[in-house]
Amino acid sequence: MRIGFTLPQMGDLARRPGEVTRFAQEAEALGAASLWVGDRLLSPVDPAIGWNGSDSFPAYARNVLDPFALMAIAAATTEHVGIGANILQAPLYPPALLARSLTTIDLVSNGRLLPGFGIGFSPDEYQAAGVPMNERGARLDECLDVLEAWWTTNPVEHHGKHWDIPATHVDLKPAQTPRPPIHLSGFAPAALRRVARRADGWLPAFFAGTGPFDPDSINVPMAEIRRLATEEGRDPAWIDMILRIYPVGEAGFDDIVEAITRAEAETEVTHCFVDLTNVAGDVDQALDIADRVLKATR
Repeated sequence: MRIGFTLPQMGDLARRPGEVTRFAQEAEALGAASLWVGDRLLSPVDPAIGWNGSDSFPAYARNVLDPFALMAIAAATTEHVGIGANILQAPLYPPALLARSLTTIDLVSNGRLLPGFGIGFSPDEYQAAGVPMNERGARLDECLDVLEAWWTTNPVEHHGKHWDIPATHVDLKPAQTPRPPIHLSGFAPAALRRVARRADGWLPAFFAGTGPFDPDSINVPMAEIRRLATEEGRDPAWIDMILRIYPVGEAGFDDIVEAITRAEAETEVTHCFVDLTNVAGDVDQALDIADRVLKATR
């Protein structure tokens, strides 16, 4: 099992941004396989929709560092770890700007970018970005069209419903060929079909601390993705997955290790990462947890 960790991006971990480089370098030295960011634009006072079925947002959402800046820092100061995003809310961004930023990060990292995309859940964030939330699925699809063109053709030209890009020279391409692997999140039927139709991988999540790890929560949707991929004329064996292990509530070290070991034994997952946001108050504690997790799962 390849095991990664989130960068110190949110909550208390975001209060000392100068520590991002140290965390990235020391986590890599410990044996981390990848380093990850998320994408949280707002922490609404009175949200239209709360986080994970609640009526509010978690306190950590009040302190969030920019995901692109953190990926660039990690890319420039490490040598081997994957630099991942789980997830970027792609519909919130003009795809030409998104493509330029991600191309830069892939080049700086010498081909280590692992971009993951989703559509989010917050009407408030869509309002703040000036994007109609009811268009989010269609905008994600069109964004993926633009990224594909930006990364694999030259000149690039796109005329779609939401974005119009005149023919332009794009000589600078990602280090990875033909492009960085695209992973998509989501458990809804439309999300699973989108993964099957056009992604290189799926981004499931397990909330550690909410009960025992249930392998069917991963295996059943993945089987559906593979079935749908076959329908789409794709080889399902080429679709992988990267599991986010997200400790919540009173989740502790044992819950994290159990999730990793059971995922390795009972699912097809070969790459996961632990979200440290809720379990570490500072970078030293985050590195200590990372060290213990890596030692316990080797």
